[in-house]
Amino acid sequence: MVNKQHLIALDLDGTLLTNKKEISPRTKQTIISAIEMGHIVVIATGRSNRTSIQYYKQLGLTTPMVNFNGALVLHPKDKNWKIKHHPLDNKTALEIVDICYELQTRNILAEVQENVYLDQYDQQIIEIFQATLKDPSPFTIGKIKEKLKDHPTSILIHPNEANIDQLVDYIRENLAEVIDHRQWGPPWHMIEIVKKGINKAVGLKKVAQFYNIPKERIIAFGDQNNDLEMIDYAGVGVAMGNAIQELKSVAKHETSSNEDHGVSVFLEDYLQIKTKVV
Repeated sequence: MVNKQHLIALDLDGTLLTNKKEISPRTKQTIISAIEMGHIVVIATGRSNRTSIQYYKQLGLTTPMVNFNGALVLHPKDKNWKIKHHPLDNKTALEIVDICYELQTRNILAEVQENVYLDQYDQQIIEIFQATLKDPSPFTIGKIKEKLKDHPTSILIHPNEANIDQLVDYIRENLAEVIDHRQWGPPWHMIEIVKKGINKAVGLKKVAQFYNIPKERIIAFGDQNNDLEMIDYAGVGVAMGNAIQELKSVAKHETSSNEDHGVSVFLEDYLQIKTKVV
């Protein structure tokens, strides 16, 4: 089994990346060695293509990429690749915006593939999405209710703590049949909304079918609740040492933390890779 081609799916934050948002030299070399052995490596992240492409390039990948937790699957190196996009219906999105206005949430952000709509200017949010005042090109800032005309890939809500339960209750009671939502951990506690039934496993399955890789030869790494479906789907689901307990209970394997080269540690053992860091 080890000698057969595997599909390796890497979450970014808290998994492939250290807490400084870097790929450690050891982990990078292990992944490069895995590729040289014939294995296929893909990124599967909640981030957009714009905010994950730098890591794709650092690893020298030539594969599709799963973005927005599966809502967008694209191929940065192949213009002929048929993009898989599963956006929210615009009408549903604007209903969400209305309730956010009613509850006076701090901010709302909608992404349409690589374009970002930000309801109110917020430099910290802009920095999260890797843009600055000198390079705000992905951003359209102003009332989303008026500016959002397309079907958004995802919506992020920065709620007021006092109203967060009320907002989540509304989503569950009125929109549960058409959307899925997840809550970010600290320090932001944002609510992320995507189309119902969309998750990383959906995106990864499309990539696996493209390469004709069976489920039992898919190795997936993750650390948070947006990795649950992917880790459960993969034949070799691996929870990082720093992963939430819920993910560890679903995973078939556990490795060390993102600060301790967890991806490298597991792949070196499972695929019998001898990493040499120059």
